[in-house]
Amino acid sequence: MLRYLTAGESHGICLTAVLEGMPAGLPLSPAFIDQELKRRQLGYGRGARMTSVETDRVQILSGLRGGKTLGSPISLQVPNKDASIDKLPVVTRPRPGHADLSGALKYAQEDVRNILERASARETAARVAVGAVAKRFLEEFGVEVFSHVVRMGGVQANTEKLAHAEIRKKAEVSPLRCADPKAEAKMIALVDKAKAAGDTLGGAIEVVVLNLPVGLGSHVQWDRKLDARLAAGLMSIQAIKAVEIGVGTKVSDLFGSELHDQIFYTKQKGFHRKTCRAGGIEGGMTIGGPVVVRIHMKPLSTLRKPMMSVDLKTKKPFVATVERSDVSAVPAAGVVGEAVAAFELANAFLEKFGGDSLPEVKRNYRGFLGQVASF
Repeated sequence: MLRYLTAGESHGICLTAVLEGMPAGLPLSPAFIDQELKRRQLGYGRGARMTSVETDRVQILSGLRGGKTLGSPISLQVPNKDASIDKLPVVTRPRPGHADLSGALKYAQEDVRNILERASARETAARVAVGAVAKRFLEEFGVEVFSHVVRMGGVQANTEKLAHAEIRKKAEVSPLRCADPKAEAKMIALVDKAKAAGDTLGGAIEVVVLNLPVGLGSHVQWDRKLDARLAAGLMSIQAIKAVEIGVGTKVSDLFGSELHDQIFYTKQKGFHRKTCRAGGIEGGMTIGGPVVVRIHMKPLSTLRKPMMSVDLKTKKPFVATVERSDVSAVPAAGVVGEAVAAFELANAFLEKFGGDSLPEVKRNYRGFLGQVASF
């Protein structure tokens, strides 16, 4: 079983993660993780600090020797170049939409900075590092994870006629990670409009996972259902307010005959579906097709033209504190979503196939595929 913890503050010395449970023998390099960290920092609407102050690089402190995992805990550290937390001013004006006020009241903190530093989405750099290790593991079994922006400010991307490979290719070269150029142009105009107004903009991202085997997760207990675990993990990402699997909320508008993915069989493909309305999960288990999850991100809480708030000390109304922020971080949220989904799927993968080393996991995996093929 995989598990991890992250630690660190936005302006602290570093962000740290410890990942336990990764089998021995997995080839892993800092360069692979750095590539994912870089993807997190890109995207139209991000602040200039993403190419200056926060150019992220990982340091692997333990769990790796000779370029391969040892089976022991993997310690990952991402230094903060702007490590100025002890020099920053006291904050007493909480921002609407952020953890500031609730956190200050819960932890009895008169300085809101003691809350906002940890609540910051900067923490996701550590989770992307963990997710990169999970991605590297899944790659050994041909599993692919990618994301693309599908909606911003009411503008909907049209990608229904595109193959997954084409969506991924177009998203990776897009400044908004959007595979529909026409929709992207409208989205960029909305980001510019929000920036000029001192406002922020949210959006929706689709996370797609390909080449998963049937049977990850389980129907037997609530906490083993894969869709529930994915939803919980993805909802834990800062600013994510909704998660949909497959057609999501549209299920309440359709007849059963319009919704359910019919089952087919051929000697070449075995049991399979031609549609993906369930998002690749039925009864809490993967069905052997693509897993498709959509996450919805709210506009960021820090506005350049801040909203009204109340000072913690004086109880008088003031405009809220302005911390460093972006106009939109929707493309970056997709990369974080990939990381979170990769971790949950790698965990389910290891629960299903087990093994303390990569060769052992692969033997178990091949045995299961043979079992399924014999049905």
